[in-house]
Amino acid sequence: QVRNEFYKDTQGVILVYDVGQKDSFDALDAWLAEMKQELGPHGNMENVVFVVCANKIDCTKHRSVDESEGRLWAESRGFLYFETSAQTGEGINEMFQTFYSAIIDLCDNGGKRPPSSVGVGFTKEQADAIRRIRNSKDSWDMLGVKPGATRDEVNKAYRKLAVLLHPDKCVAPGSEDAFKAVVNARTALLKNIK
Repeated sequence: QVRNEFYKDTQGVILVYDVGQKDSFDALDAWLAEMKQELGPHGNMENVVFVVCANKIDCTKHRSVDESEGRLWAESRGFLYFETSAQTGEGINEMFQTFYSAIIDLCDNGGKRPPSSVGVGFTKEQADAIRRIRNSKDSWDMLGVKPGATRDEVNKAYRKLAVLLHPDKCVAPGSEDAFKAVVNARTALLKNIK
């Protein structure tokens, strides 16, 4: 309950998760929801600098949240993203310096977050498609078609995703892997459809 006192007049938030603990990454949405609730209807999270810190990158053997997944989550919300290790110090100084500078920019801009100098460069539709593909249980789910779909339906779904996620057109983190997964899903499905 003590933390609820700190949400009002917040200028910056550092959201930290352990790259080896998927549940700590999944909890980021709950932290944002709690903050929004505590700020109430008049609170504005658009005027807060958010940094997402993927911590414990020194523990590569046990990593369960890859960089592209974390970066996609952060950047699709307009948040800064850093890979860090509290143990080795990697990325920590850069993260705090960027965080501090962004808060100074916020203050210099009358308490409003200045427009990002680095554009996100991808759409919500692209980010949502990558997340859906990453969490798909099979090739049907990946392409967004029902089992038993026709060749035409599979090809139509594939073309839509291929245009959306092609590496030449999409710079979202994880888009290249998602595009490859879609190509493989189409190939696998078409082998079994007469």
